[in-house]
Amino acid sequence: AQVDWDNKREPSIEVTKDGPYRITGGIPLIDAEGQPVKRAQGSSLEHYALCRCGHSQNKPFCSGMHWYIDFKDPVPDPDATPTLFEWCGGLPALTRMTRLFYEKHIPADPLLAPLFANMSPDHPQRVARWLSEVFGGPKLYSENYGGYDRMISQHLGKALTEEKRARWVELICRSAEEAGLPSDPEFQAAFRSYIEWGSRIALENSQPGAKPPPKMPMPRWWWVSDATPGSRVSALEPDDAASESGVELPAPDQAVSFEQHVKPLFRERDRKSMKFVFDLWSYEDVRSNAQAILDRVKAGTMPCDGQWPAEWVEVFERWMQGGMGE
Repeated sequence: AQVDWDNKREPSIEVTKDGPYRITGGIPLIDAEGQPVKRAQGSSLEHYALCRCGHSQNKPFCSGMHWYIDFKDPVPDPDATPTLFEWCGGLPALTRMTRLFYEKHIPADPLLAPLFANMSPDHPQRVARWLSEVFGGPKLYSENYGGYDRMISQHLGKALTEEKRARWVELICRSAEEAGLPSDPEFQAAFRSYIEWGSRIALENSQPGAKPPPKMPMPRWWWVSDATPGSRVSALEPDDAASESGVELPAPDQAVSFEQHVKPLFRERDRKSMKFVFDLWSYEDVRSNAQAILDRVKAGTMPCDGQWPAEWVEVFERWMQGGMGE
């Protein structure tokens, strides 16, 4: 049926915001005895939603109770720095990139196509899992495929050349761009530094007579020289004077609203620096995290490049005290 995409979708598990697990691609659902979970007649086997709030009336399936109990995702520590894995979009984003690389660019490249002509069908997924783990994500590669030694074994005896290595780097970076991975300087610096480092290690290990040291740990990559998201002010952002001049402060006897008075207090750069935690231009997100935001603007630790004027802090506090109207 068309609603089931003719059963051609790849298996996928999505954690929805403040909601259930969304399963697509015909992933089997098995009970504790190893038997298929019973479903209502006519239910799709290709896609379904599983309860995440713990209050479903039809467990393990979602019954919509998360709406009624106002279920919310845990709020990450706003002071925490995201991993490269989190910042780039996790396994789905890296898989998009590796599939573009191995399924589009490699077959079309006369230099690299012969090198990967006999790769396993799941090679793009394996490389995506390798990068996920290297960039600070879960142990998706080492716990399933054997870790660093397994990756090294793929390069032994290949006698790669610098020309092939450079082309590989060029095409993987092009694939990252096409897949929509972050283009900010901080991520690109970290991503490209790993790609250069890793490809040169592969080149070295592929040479005749190479003896890579055994039992090496999985690499773990981080931001370059602490160049993390929000650690600098972009030259393309409007200056503070221009930003502040557009803020309309409410009159002393005027009700404070989010859309008119609070949202304009947060600049685009503020939003970008906190986007990995919550959206400062989202009423729901700011309302849910209002006390933490107030504490930080009062302490002068938010935004990261300068303290709010006292009048702005007062407006935000008035908004909270007035019921946080939209």
